[in-house]
Amino acid sequence: MTQPPTPSLRRVTSLVEDWAYAPVALPDASWDEVAAAGSSVRIPHTWNAEDGYAGGGYRRGRSTYARRLTADGGAIETWVEFAGVNSTAEVHVDGQLLARHHGGYSTFRVNITDHLVDGAATIVVVVDNSANETVYPQQADFTFYGGIYREVRQISVGAAHFTLDGHGGPGLTVTPRLADGGAIVSVNAGVSGAAAAEASVRFVIDGEAAVTVPVIGGEAQADLTIEQVRRWHGLRDPHLYTARAELLDGDVLADVVELRFGCREFEVDPQRGFLLNGEEYALRGVSRHQDFDGAGSAITEEMKQTDLALIREIGATTVRLAHYQHDQRFYDLCDEAGLVVWAEIPQITVFLPGAVDNARDQLTELIVQNRHHASIVCWGLSNEITLAGAGDDVVAAHRDLNDLAHRLDPTRLTVMANLFLLETDHPLVTLPDVMSYNLYFGWYVGESADNDTWLDDFHTAYPGAAIGLSEYGADANPQYQSAHPAKGDYSESYQALYHEHMVTMIEDRPWLWATHVWNLADFGSAGRDEGGVAGRNQKGLVSFDRALKKDAFYVYKAAWATEPFVHVAGRRRADRAEDVTEVVVYSNQPEVTLLVDGEEVDTVSGSRAFRFEVPLTGEHEVTARAGDATDTISLRKVDEVPEASIMPTTAIANWFDAAPLPAPEGFFSIQDSLGDIKQSDEGSRVIASVLAAVSTSRGEVGRGVEIPPAMQAIVDRMSVGKLISQAGGVPIEQVAALNAQLNLISK
Repeated sequence: MTQPPTPSLRRVTSLVEDWAYAPVALPDASWDEVAAAGSSVRIPHTWNAEDGYAGGGYRRGRSTYARRLTADGGAIETWVEFAGVNSTAEVHVDGQLLARHHGGYSTFRVNITDHLVDGAATIVVVVDNSANETVYPQQADFTFYGGIYREVRQISVGAAHFTLDGHGGPGLTVTPRLADGGAIVSVNAGVSGAAAAEASVRFVIDGEAAVTVPVIGGEAQADLTIEQVRRWHGLRDPHLYTARAELLDGDVLADVVELRFGCREFEVDPQRGFLLNGEEYALRGVSRHQDFDGAGSAITEEMKQTDLALIREIGATTVRLAHYQHDQRFYDLCDEAGLVVWAEIPQITVFLPGAVDNARDQLTELIVQNRHHASIVCWGLSNEITLAGAGDDVVAAHRDLNDLAHRLDPTRLTVMANLFLLETDHPLVTLPDVMSYNLYFGWYVGESADNDTWLDDFHTAYPGAAIGLSEYGADANPQYQSAHPAKGDYSESYQALYHEHMVTMIEDRPWLWATHVWNLADFGSAGRDEGGVAGRNQKGLVSFDRALKKDAFYVYKAAWATEPFVHVAGRRRADRAEDVTEVVVYSNQPEVTLLVDGEEVDTVSGSRAFRFEVPLTGEHEVTARAGDATDTISLRKVDEVPEASIMPTTAIANWFDAAPLPAPEGFFSIQDSLGDIKQSDEGSRVIASVLAAVSTSRGEVGRGVEIPPAMQAIVDRMSVGKLISQAGGVPIEQVAALNAQLNLISK
């Protein structure tokens, strides 16, 4: 009688404790020497957990981590797996360099078997996040935290085992294909080790469909059938199957790998948007950066669960995991929750000719490590990569990446997130399978309604092309509030108003294949200093620590969530100077009643945003009610609003308010639109001279930048005064001199 297989020899141990850390490069050091030069730390760890979002720069350089290891008894091979080390890692044992990995967001493994002495070794990892020209990313609006900031594990295996050195992948590939109400699942396992040639592999799906095949040439492959397949269908039914590969040495179970996967099909239609399993399935959601206040990139399981809960609370159907490969655990969470994922590599902002191979390597690792995830539908090749130009070398590199992605995974789409300045007829736009643009009308330039115009113009000009909105947003510091919100005031009030417009605009355009708010949460961006906070991008719907949900969060909850709720906006604007104030309520219910001091004021029918006029005479308790849902805030009538609640305005803005510049009838002034002034030959010459001076003053940043016609049309509609205000940093004297010149030119 055949004996049951013995337990697998694979052992996986998490290496969390007992790491020595020093903020210098010590490749030849012992554990004690590293500890003496620094301290003892737990993994995950980043040395930029504080300065990475404090403003004023952060440390980019080399540091050293050391850990003593002991091999498991009976193990033939011992590997160390790193889930994320930013951005270059050198792994040493006894002064010998064993491996070097370039790229801070993907998994890699190192075989230390031959370097164990009496079953033990000390690994020394030199980590470097210094600026260079060969590893992405190097220039971007987020902090490049240095450190071993994700899990490290020791993997012990036998004489035959599933492949551990295949681009950090699991050693098992699972590819389902739907057919006739069922699914054919192709499975392929790589097998390594001294005993691999004599082994066989048993493939099993959910403990039922099973087949055993021999290992040939280091691989085992089979097709299994699932009858009456249950499809992975997003939020409605995120059903997952488990594929199990058992490596058999005779009857002995030598190794096991399991992967969860889902069976689904999808497509993108230029007129209908995204289709999941043949049904229209609107992809509406957020982008996510991984870092947290107080932790930087070295986040915990609890923090990952917090982000997932926030995404689910607003009812999002998709998440763009930007701008790099995220932790394997978060892709798992998205699989389980039914969130559709955009996954991408950190090829961003400026094309680096010296990093072409690195982009290929990072894309390969992203796909090989994550192609089993049901949630992922597209591979992002780059983000706003054309800031410094979009020449032939950029196109060639992207064409190569696009082909590579299709070779590695022909079942998914490729995509790029394009800078809004990129011409819509540029070859990069149609190079990937689907396209998307980052648009910031209503924040960096133009008005919110310009998003509508831009997208409609694109859709009209290219009806056969699917277009998405990969980024849009506005910064908000919750400290800043306004009764009259305006672009550029960094108020929570304006951010909510902006997103009210955007969610309606998106809802009216179902042909947008995917839309992603930038961003779920505020995040570290060490180079920033604006909106009253240094070192952070404040476009999040929630705060950096995730403790505060900005009013804009509830704009989307009202649009997408199904669980009844009501939220009274403006709770951080409790002190109000107006005699009659507007109270805004967000709800996903069709009718909202407002009560002031317990008395009903009004009932309003509508959707998402409900507005009420409330007289202020003192202190008031304001309650909104929609069905069983209620929410209450307190308001106070004051003579003047707190100065701290208003962002300090620029000297130019104050000067304009106190003494408006002359605008004589029949002559131009800075109050006129740029386009109208340019219609005059004399006015055009004045504007050209000003633009030349501005370009020179900006140095390399202002040199060689070309504005596409579509963008120029938007700029031309704006007044010169508004353009100056948005640009900032223009001396008052220059503004007055320009206005005086324009006053001499007749219309």
